[in-house]
Amino acid sequence: MEKTYTLFLKALKASLLNSSVNWDDSNTISDADWHNLFWLANFQNVLPMKYEAVYKCPAAQAADASLMATIKQKITLTVVSQTIRTEEAVRLLKILEKKNLHPLVVKGLVCRNLYPKPDFRISGAEDILIPWEEYKPCHEALLEFGMELVNPGQNVEKAAEVSYKGKNSSFYIELHKNLFPPESSAYGDLNRFFENVEKRAIHISAVEGSTLIPTLNFTDHLFYLICHSFKHFLHSGFGIRQVCDVVLFANAYGKCVDWTYILNSCREIKAEKFAACMFLIGNKYLTFDPEKAGYPDSWRKIQINEEMMLQDLLAGGIFGDSSLSRLHSSTMTLEAVVADKHGTKFHYGILKSLFPSAKALMGRYPYLEKNPWMLPAAWVQRIHGYIKESRHSYNDRASESVKIGEARIKLFKEYGIIDK
Repeated sequence: MEKTYTLFLKALKASLLNSSVNWDDSNTISDADWHNLFWLANFQNVLPMKYEAVYKCPAAQAADASLMATIKQKITLTVVSQTIRTEEAVRLLKILEKKNLHPLVVKGLVCRNLYPKPDFRISGAEDILIPWEEYKPCHEALLEFGMELVNPGQNVEKAAEVSYKGKNSSFYIELHKNLFPPESSAYGDLNRFFENVEKRAIHISAVEGSTLIPTLNFTDHLFYLICHSFKHFLHSGFGIRQVCDVVLFANAYGKCVDWTYILNSCREIKAEKFAACMFLIGNKYLTFDPEKAGYPDSWRKIQINEEMMLQDLLAGGIFGDSSLSRLHSSTMTLEAVVADKHGTKFHYGILKSLFPSAKALMGRYPYLEKNPWMLPAAWVQRIHGYIKESRHSYNDRASESVKIGEARIKLFKEYGIIDK
């Protein structure tokens, strides 16, 4: 593993332990190393945690002062903004519950409180699950709260997910009627595991003080965190922070989790090796404690090499968005998964990468849902994005996308997600 990755993982583990690294040899950590380290931390959306773990060490004190000052300033603004968003989220939840609605928080608020310094774990949006029949009053409550639709042209009554943003703030809500897009052939069927979760819901303390928020029960929530990462893995990848969320959640609530149910469910969706990899990475490089989590032998016996996944998630970014080529490779990986589900052979090439189907592009270009005839416009938009990203030709980028897709499909085969 290259130097940046090694330093990154050591500092990340220290941050999860609420401690600091003790790097004292500034000669072995150059200014270029610091730039790479902070770039990777920002890329993986863990920059505040990473800075907190390193800034006191002698090597950091000897580093480029202007770089350290710039990073500190950015982190201060980021954390203050997150603190404000957390307060807004709690206030909104109280309003929704007073209106006799039944929102369930997933990920963000719940996971954030598991970290030593909660608001150092940054969330771009808060995710809230609401029953389909409660969408209209919830929508009205959000508008009263000062939110507005991110996509005003969206058919909000039929959409499984609707996004809102604050008119005068960075507060962002993703309101889910289903936890996964039901129209997805690759993972829409994951929703079956979360039917009637509101009947099993719990309230937990998830912010400083005694505030309780409504959420999934411990088994449902841990399985959802795994499935959410799995969904992104099937697209173009997921990042190390999702592993941190899973690890910290398991450490905190693992003794209350039905591990057998989660393992059987993971096997049903061909994700048992994927999930085992997350825990193995957590144990070897982060803070996962199998004993504390009640991690059973049935999980520990799963034999898997975690290094390939670790390399993939460090290279891919928080949501596999390190490049347009990687993002666009998802049309290839998702089709491979769907073909495997149907027991058919998967064929792909440059032409299909250049001109994907309307269904494959709907997630990225929502206007295709209502107007599939605008598919050529989506192709042009993709081409423009490729050209804007680099000076390479679109055909070269399409070739790169296919190479990434082929490599990731091999990864899927290695972890048993699709048959070899």
